[in-house]
Amino acid sequence: MIDYQKYIISDKASIKDALIAINKLSNDVLTLFIVDKNGCMLGTLTDGDIRRKLVAGYALEDNITIAMYTAFYYVHDCKVNVFEIKQIKEKNITLLPCLDSNKHIVKVYNLKTQLSILPVDAVLMAGGKGERLRPLTDKVPKPLLKVGDKSIIDYNIDRLISYGVENISVTVNYLKEQIEEHFKEERLGIKVKCVIEPNFFGTIGSIKYVDSFKNDLVLVMNSDLFTDIDFEDFYLHFLENDADMSVGAVPYSVNVPYGIFELNGRDIQGVKEKPTYNYYANAGIYLIKTELLDLIPADTFYNATDFMETLISSGHKVIRFPLTGYWIDIGKHEDYKKAQDLVKHL
Repeated sequence: MIDYQKYIISDKASIKDALIAINKLSNDVLTLFIVDKNGCMLGTLTDGDIRRKLVAGYALEDNITIAMYTAFYYVHDCKVNVFEIKQIKEKNITLLPCLDSNKHIVKVYNLKTQLSILPVDAVLMAGGKGERLRPLTDKVPKPLLKVGDKSIIDYNIDRLISYGVENISVTVNYLKEQIEEHFKEERLGIKVKCVIEPNFFGTIGSIKYVDSFKNDLVLVMNSDLFTDIDFEDFYLHFLENDADMSVGAVPYSVNVPYGIFELNGRDIQGVKEKPTYNYYANAGIYLIKTELLDLIPADTFYNATDFMETLISSGHKVIRFPLTGYWIDIGKHEDYKKAQDLVKHL
């Protein structure tokens, strides 16, 4: 969320007033929002709009409403259609206002710095002990280990915020006080809520301790992942396939260095010479209909794979979303080193 007051100008202002206001924006987005005396938005005004009117013979003393653009894009009551947001971005619209029912500006999105506006909640699992990374995790919880100059978890938090996710929870257990202190202050204008997991409840069981959700979908992920997943594509793929749960999936190939028999019982039907088998591995990133979280038992060790099995057995649609960029699960020392090497080139 950005401070949008600097973009607002009264409909009583002159073209000269607007030029002064735009000049103050300097290297910012050179767009103004014109409002009436009641604060209702009437239109937008850019330096290009003003230039065209001046060339047409209008004077600096003329009212700005003669140059404003009234067919502007906006979202109503912050109810977002992500398909429309994607189309608006393709039209090179930068500032997108959110208006209430009275056309008052509630917030403004910058579509150059914000990758999307996703109507989802997010829960990051950060309660594990990180035993395979000892001694690094003896006194520091794994999510707070640094990759470059940032903690592992912060890459994921910042990325979620860049996609417009505002309701973010982190479930904590091991060395929880450090993570709670880490998120004591707002991050990029968003308050990250820490939820205490009273025991170790697996890779999704602690979600039962998140007391409220604001959206119909929740994105659940491990906090120790290092990835550039496109959350917008993940979300749209979910909708397009009418899924109940989508699982981020990493391509995984197995190369067999031998000739492999194709058998029918003990009879050899053929030979595959040094075959490669392609699979998808669980990436630890899930998009789920919030209502289905009721199927997760309370106070029980419960993994995300258990939840998948529950949904599949009850006839729900569980799909995979293939990740095409980088993805590292920082679980072992060699993975941590790989992430440290990769971040130097990003």
